[in-house]
Amino acid sequence: MPFRSLIPVLAIALIPSYSAAQPQLQGAASVACAHDRARLLALDEHSFDQDFSGGWRAIADKGEECELVAADLLRDYRELHKSDSTMLLWHEGQMRAFAGQYAQAIALMRRSRGPGEEDKGGWKAYVDATVAFLGRDQAALETARRRLAALAPPPGEKLVIKDGYFEVKTPDGQT
Repeated sequence: MPFRSLIPVLAIALIPSYSAAQPQLQGAASVACAHDRARLLALDEHSFDQDFSGGWRAIADKGEECELVAADLLRDYRELHKSDSTMLLWHEGQMRAFAGQYAQAIALMRRSRGPGEEDKGGWKAYVDATVAFLGRDQAALETARRRLAALAPPPGEKLVIKDGYFEVKTPDGQT
């Protein structure tokens, strides 16, 4: 057998061992979404959720093909740590919405709304507006928008724009 014909045979023979050595990616995500899953899942919640360079956001920032990988990582983190953190629910919902999984996103976002009707800082109105937008419910979107527009900033606080967002502190000290 000439050497040229051996190359495809060797390549085919080596594929299973090469594939087994590669990190397993979820879905059809590209190698660009590869990450150290164990390291990320071991992080404390603040580092996992709020570190823009080393938590789940570093995966999501790699491109559209990584949005579901990031969403699944958020889900797995919540399940592993038995967390009902409204921020983790919200961020998973955002990633699922970006990836076109609107029904799942809406369900997660509704859970992030929290119990009761008290609305510190307009969070519930913001969630309601986003859910209405994703659900294409114009009337609910307009209602939520009116609730948001009616909110006054906390007394004595000045609005600060940080990274393109208004940053205010709620009466309980949250930003």
